[in-house]
Amino acid sequence: MHLFTLLATLTLLWPVGPPPPEILRGWQPPPGPYAAGHRGVDLAAPPGTPVLAPAAGTVTFAGPVGGRGAVTLTLPGTGAPPLRTTFTPVTPLVPRGTRVAPGTPIAEVTESPHCPRSCLHWGLLRGEIYLNPLLLTRRPPSRLLPLAGG
Repeated sequence: MHLFTLLATLTLLWPVGPPPPEILRGWQPPPGPYAAGHRGVDLAAPPGTPVLAPAAGTVTFAGPVGGRGAVTLTLPGTGAPPLRTTFTPVTPLVPRGTRVAPGTPIAEVTESPHCPRSCLHWGLLRGEIYLNPLLLTRRPPSRLLPLAGG
């Protein structure tokens, strides 16, 4: 499935609430595969916050990465290679191989120095290419306000 078609047809739920959660740091793609960047978004979430599956999928990884807990959810029917969404720092609640429905608790947020406040780092990949997970969420419409003293 072509990425633009996928973006038009797939909507992800927010993994933490209340929806939409506060975004502490946005997606900043790196200029190259090994360059610095922020390959996901940081959502405000205190330790113990349940992390919910944003779509139906299969947990394809649940364990430590670089000393932090991580969960990867692979989304079926999203083409080849399929989309994968990742979550850190977390304590996994379900083992690898578990199929989950949207909204199923799959992990809990844990403490990490990744953010100045406690947060959930949410990533989205197609193969080895990082994408912005916010492209697949529903967000309230923007409102333009009149200039004061108009």
